[in-house]
Amino acid sequence: MSESKLRDLSMDFSVQIINLVKNLKAKHESVISNQIGRSGTSIGANIYEANYAQGKRDFVSKLEIALKEASETGYWLELLYKTNYIDEQTYETLNNKCATIRVLLISSCKTAKKIYNTQMLYTKKEQPKGCSFLVYNEESRTRNAPKRAKISAERKFPLG
Repeated sequence: MSESKLRDLSMDFSVQIINLVKNLKAKHESVISNQIGRSGTSIGANIYEANYAQGKRDFVSKLEIALKEASETGYWLELLYKTNYIDEQTYETLNNKCATIRVLLISSCKTAKKIYNTQMLYTKKEQPKGCSFLVYNEESRTRNAPKRAKISAERKFPLG
């Protein structure tokens, strides 16, 4: 899933949330409309902000915040439906779009964390002196200690 698709979905969702808030305020409902307005538009804002993150950790953090906001928005949508402020069709439409965004955010967070953790595993700082790279395998990952190996043209021998 491309990043721009997630951004586009979140922007469309934010527009729909703003229109929902307008309708709720016309019905003189202000408590929940304020909450869903904040959480529903915050999803897209955090996704956009993630694109200019200060680092990989910040990028993942912004996506996780967007995911939390999407979860909160789902709660407010359900509450609005159960209190008859929105009809079933509106609820289904908005909730399905919110769920789609959540699924994409979960996938994006997992991918970003996997890439970040792999890069951390193979950074130059962690490599022993004279080691051309670190060998990674499932067994070493479970012990939190990558197996270090020195590779040369003539032979391969473990360092630790």
